[in-house]
Amino acid sequence: MTLETERLLLRKPRLEDARAFDAFWQDEEASRFVGGTKTPAEVDGMMERTVRHWDWFGIGNFTVERREDGAILGRVGFLVWNPETWENGHRVRLEQPYVTELGWKLGREAWGRGYATEAALACRDWALGALGLPRVISLIALENTPSIRVAERIGESFERELEPSPFSFPAGMWSLDEKIGT
Repeated sequence: MTLETERLLLRKPRLEDARAFDAFWQDEEASRFVGGTKTPAEVDGMMERTVRHWDWFGIGNFTVERREDGAILGRVGFLVWNPETWENGHRVRLEQPYVTELGWKLGREAWGRGYATEAALACRDWALGALGLPRVISLIALENTPSIRVAERIGESFERELEPSPFSFPAGMWSLDEKIGT
């Protein structure tokens, strides 16, 4: 499964992508709102769970490559959540009904260039179009202004604050429930 945009290739992740993510996960600022820094061994475990999420649910996070040079910029895509317990599909094989989060996590070198919005738009269109999902959500730290701007650019609106937050910081839910051409 791949999605393409003008500048990006979004593809299913591979275990060997882990080393390309090490710098991102060792950058305190870049990983601040997504669980903090990780060791290479922890990144390996995350990559295994990311690949397994695709196997279990047929969707997941894409590895984002810049088309001009093949550089891996980060990941953008989907994570399913139980909306009652806020357990996610990286840890548990959830049964329906679950909600589908569209999220973005790019390395610092990719910030401020519109890559997150470009990739998130491609994912949104695929999810609400070809996949036929009725809704996507984004769970975002309330102080993460750049991610909130991406959510707004892709058409999501603030729905509510998450109380209690499933994270170690106050977070909100942005959502979009609009079918895109079938």
